[in-house]
Amino acid sequence: MTRYMVGPLLDAAGVAAGTRVLEVGTGPGFVAAEAVRRGAEVSALDAEPGMAEAALRNVPGLDVRVAVLPEVPFPDGTFDAVVGNFVINHVGAPAAALTELRRVLRPEGRLALSCWVMPGVGALGVVREAMDAAGVPWPDGIPPSPFEEYGEAMAFQRLVTEAGFADVAVEEVTWEHVVDPEEWWETGALSRVGSTGVAIGRQDAAAVARIKAEYDRLVAGYAVPDGASDGRVALPAHALLASARH
Repeated sequence: MTRYMVGPLLDAAGVAAGTRVLEVGTGPGFVAAEAVRRGAEVSALDAEPGMAEAALRNVPGLDVRVAVLPEVPFPDGTFDAVVGNFVINHVGAPAAALTELRRVLRPEGRLALSCWVMPGVGALGVVREAMDAAGVPWPDGIPPSPFEEYGEAMAFQRLVTEAGFADVAVEEVTWEHVVDPEEWWETGALSRVGSTGVAIGRQDAAAVARIKAEYDRLVAGYAVPDGASDGRVALPAHALLASARH
């Protein structure tokens, strides 16, 4: 789902041939791969060694390093552009991370970051909606995202501005993520990834069955039109894209 934003993210940062770019939170390297295809000189970071290894497999020769934001192991003014695709919303100290990203940008360098609109709706909210519809309470002890308060345009813009960036702009981007609903249930509800996955993982079998029944009812409303026989659904995705200048 996040790959939809790769092009807009790189465009917002002005990434082209010869750009010296840092991607933070590279994951499997999709953004880095597109930046390399454009002719950029790319470095990348990820907090998880396995993800860094995956990025290197997908982008042979990539300068990829393991680091946890706000750590950015590069000298001041190294990069023409810094980009991050849905990573700032996973950072425990987003303001400190932004300060470090600005540090490694050259004067007039460009920043582009995407995050999800919060609280999650559509593709990101359908499992939580199913929990509510099934009458299953959210478990105690699962904290909200540290980025929850910044998941709307004005708050995200203010956060980036307060980190010292200029010409900060934030736009909302919406698209449809077409997916098999059973695949989305497996990856979004049963994988124990993210707060919703953890919440589902704490339920007993009967509660999970009730949630699944409500999920099936809800996603049926997103069925791909024209009687597509494969049963896929088009779940709306809502993101924010911030761009700024050093």
